[in-house]
Amino acid sequence: MAVSTLRAWRSEARAILVPALALAAGDPTGTAILALDLGQNTGWAVRNADGAIASGTVEFKPGRFEGGGMVFLRFRAWLHEVDETAGGVGAIYFEEVRFHRGVTAAHVYGGYLAHLTAWAEMFKIPYRGVPVGTIKRHATGHGNADKEAVIAAVRALGFDPVDDHEADALALLDWAIANRFGGGGP
Repeated sequence: MAVSTLRAWRSEARAILVPALALAAGDPTGTAILALDLGQNTGWAVRNADGAIASGTVEFKPGRFEGGGMVFLRFRAWLHEVDETAGGVGAIYFEEVRFHRGVTAAHVYGGYLAHLTAWAEMFKIPYRGVPVGTIKRHATGHGNADKEAVIAAVRALGFDPVDDHEADALALLDWAIANRFGGGGP
């Protein structure tokens, strides 16, 4: 496996050349940054310790004869795999959703968020939720931009997301890189 690729469970993982704009802020700590758009179809983007960026989507859907908890066990296993493959995750940023259109979406998001934060706490990895409007404003200049505008903004940075979930994760990663060392913490 090449250094700049990540394998993901049931994922469309692709290695991406790092656009100069995305790395303008740099990362002097040498730790990987993981950005997540949580959901049944989770968008993810990671900047490895060596500076390479990989992204994709991963689906955590229960099998026909599986209990509801299996998706979360797979999610945790996937987090371990990303951590190992990326050379150690040093910070996690996730899209902080405050409103869901349906009860099921809210429950799914809450489950992933609970497992993500518990996993991060267990390994002492700092994490931070970033409001959707903040991510959209960073990527497009407008906090209420639609999915197509975010995808276009991410493409303008030199990425080629396959869907809005991957685009959201890449936009979040770009925000994290731009704000991490300017007092935007963790």
